[in-house]
Amino acid sequence: MQMFSGLGKSRYVPLLILFVLALVQSCKKDPRQMSREEITKELGDKKTYSKMLEYAKLSGVDSGKFAGKDGEAPVFALLEELAYGHKPALKYLEKKMKADTSLLRAAAEELVKGQSADKAMQKLEPPYPVYQNLKIHYARLIKDNEKDSAALVAETLNAYRWMHRQAQGAPRMVMVNIRGAYLTGMDSAGKDVITMRTIVGKGDTPTPTIDTYATSIVTHPYWNVPKSIAIKELLPKAKANASYLANNKIEVIDKKGEVVDPENLDWDELSADNFPYRFRQETGEDNSLGLLKVEIKNPLAIYLHDTNARYLFDSDKRFRSHGCVRVQRPTDLANFMAGKELLRSDFLTEPDTVSTPPKWNKLEKRIPVFLFYLGADCNEKGDLLYFEDVYKKGVPKV
Repeated sequence: MQMFSGLGKSRYVPLLILFVLALVQSCKKDPRQMSREEITKELGDKKTYSKMLEYAKLSGVDSGKFAGKDGEAPVFALLEELAYGHKPALKYLEKKMKADTSLLRAAAEELVKGQSADKAMQKLEPPYPVYQNLKIHYARLIKDNEKDSAALVAETLNAYRWMHRQAQGAPRMVMVNIRGAYLTGMDSAGKDVITMRTIVGKGDTPTPTIDTYATSIVTHPYWNVPKSIAIKELLPKAKANASYLANNKIEVIDKKGEVVDPENLDWDELSADNFPYRFRQETGEDNSLGLLKVEIKNPLAIYLHDTNARYLFDSDKRFRSHGCVRVQRPTDLANFMAGKELLRSDFLTEPDTVSTPPKWNKLEKRIPVFLFYLGADCNEKGDLLYFEDVYKKGVPKV
């Protein structure tokens, strides 16, 4: 009888264990009521944080930068890096957007509740299809110990995380990969909507990396010649040939913004050190900007524009400009940025005259524009592509 009594009691052991666990869990503080410091301490546990670091590392994050020191783990800094990345190599940044701290907090709370690092942290990352494909390739490269290739992919992963930060609230965004000489227009979920070839800066006049936004679409734009081009290229030609300016429909503009008759100038007295004017090319099909320009906010006189030499897009070597970005399908780009049919598809084929004045079409929404120099990216099929280091910048340090 005692034997059966012992067996009967053993049936209640699992129930007792469950009861104790439930009691312990009920005594545990609700993570929603925990302070940031309390959550950091909770997740700083060696086992939990190690799993977080391991997941981040497979996403191209330099986990060494987030190793715990003196018993304190930078939990929220790691979560922010995974979600929004760090500033890429940029010549100009208009404004760094703040991280969505509520998103980071939600992930941290899920981790405290016991959700796996894979599930909780994946929710933070960009939902972009291209990002997910890059992660797959990155894991393969790390496994195969292809360090240089992996570094290129890690740089691109960070660029997309940075876009995730900067494009918060924007309905659309545009990314130009200078190194690959192409443009991609994406919706808010990171899905490719338009892609096209671009012509970017030559090796001695490279297109700068920029993070900014588009302000307006200009049809039949003037080309206000940058001072460097005016002094180095146009001024010597104008001095050598009295008909050069007229043949190229270029006007001389004084400091008051008024047109000056070139025949009234003493060209022998003008030089690089003494040229109180600027050049402006009249509107029309012969204009170097073509028939359309996308103005993007920056102090470097860089913009996206049409061209009067559209045959250059047929070449695989498209490093031909002074720094600005010429786009293959400017009408499509303008309509994409506007979110509506701003221009008809035949806009570029309509007869054009010099007398057509410029027209500014202000964009109603903030459309982020990113000019990156990326050595790797994925196409729409998910294939990993590498691009020649035309500007000789070497393997990136991510």
